[in-house]
Amino acid sequence: MSSTVKKSHRKSSAKAKAAPQMTVVEANPATKPDGQTNADLVARRDAAVPRGVASAAPIYAKYAENAELWDVEGNRYIDFVGGIGVLNTGHRHPKVVEAAKAQEDHYTHTSFQVVPYGPYIELAEKLNALAPGEAPKKTLLVTTGAEAVENAVKIARAATGRPGIIAFTGGYHGRTLLTLGMTGKVTPYKKDVGPFPADVFRAPFPSVRDGITVQDALTGLKNLFLTDAQPERVAAIIIEPVLGEGGYTPVPFDMMQELRAICDQHGILLIADEVQAGFGRTGTWFAIEHSGVAPDLITVAKSMAGGYPLAGVIGRADVMDAMAPGGLGGTYGGNPVACAAALAAIEAIEDEGLLARSTAMGETLKARFAEIGARSAPYRFWDIRGLGAMVAVEFVTDFDSAKPDGDFTKRVIAHALKRGLLLLSCGMHGNAVRVMVPLTASDAIVEEGLAIFEDAVAAAVAEEQK
Repeated sequence: MSSTVKKSHRKSSAKAKAAPQMTVVEANPATKPDGQTNADLVARRDAAVPRGVASAAPIYAKYAENAELWDVEGNRYIDFVGGIGVLNTGHRHPKVVEAAKAQEDHYTHTSFQVVPYGPYIELAEKLNALAPGEAPKKTLLVTTGAEAVENAVKIARAATGRPGIIAFTGGYHGRTLLTLGMTGKVTPYKKDVGPFPADVFRAPFPSVRDGITVQDALTGLKNLFLTDAQPERVAAIIIEPVLGEGGYTPVPFDMMQELRAICDQHGILLIADEVQAGFGRTGTWFAIEHSGVAPDLITVAKSMAGGYPLAGVIGRADVMDAMAPGGLGGTYGGNPVACAAALAAIEAIEDEGLLARSTAMGETLKARFAEIGARSAPYRFWDIRGLGAMVAVEFVTDFDSAKPDGDFTKRVIAHALKRGLLLLSCGMHGNAVRVMVPLTASDAIVEEGLAIFEDAVAAAVAEEQK
């Protein structure tokens, strides 16, 4: 249990602010109801879309601006989800929208494999310059995070001539068959869809809850070399510098440094999966920078393009050049409109000081969550953790048993939605709430969201006590 948690249960004399109720806003014509209802769209969705495509909230978007969203009925929500970490620069950032529209006036698609174009090259140059490490770099652009991870594995295998991949418990790397093999969580991602590709191995991730120290995790990795994964046949070790779906748990810096040394010892490539943690979410361009480690390959997506579908692999030039011409690519990879949007999103992060904003926001979130825990739900906030503004609160039934409380988490999220705040859970037991509010959100909006969060926690406690 972290020192942050202990602080969250000190008594506080501060009074909780009354949470604003969800309101219908009519000042902006774009937010006005248009005759559709959420209930009607739920029914149409059930008839037209497979049930496997789940949605966290039964509301349907009509308009969004920065960190606010309105549904088709005109209800306003504060967005602490950001399209699952895609909107570090907020909904419809003016620079991003302007750049995308300007590109559309020239061309929307040619396929870089047929007729290449400048925005792809310009973005690759920018990413190569931003990525940590002194070695020369090159970048492949694709469309989705899972596609980026698959290509990183393909590149690593070609560069090393080895088949094996090692991932970690709780890691999330995508929903395709290969990436599911690396993802370390069964439900709902891997349930009923195996078998998975061979030569993918799993090592333990440090866990305070499970009593797994960094040394235990490293011993588990070394034992894996002895029992299942011959190191001379391992192409890469892949790890999220901050677990995403696994609970927003940062990799201890000393463990990351040891992984770098182990990879160097055995000729293994280190892949940092930065799909969710990248582009300022943790206060640095890439979360792995906090540890001082330079990976061989980095997978990126989500907030890179400010809401447009774009992903990539950034890596050492000698490694990236391992594939023969034609071995990398994809029809839509590096779409020119998305590339233009990404260049604008990166410029916005730089010009608006969003790296520093992320650090400051993270400090505020942790402090406020500690206060809320002390006031509204003593001994239920097991941990408050994260890097920068990539923060999570983990709920338990009580401190004595530390039993994960996924049901309580669901109630908090449901009460927050009723009051106009979008939240999303994470963690192996679904008992953590993660914050992905746009870094461009104003202090007032963040505070309004936190007030709603506190009200939702209090409502969940009261409901439980009935």
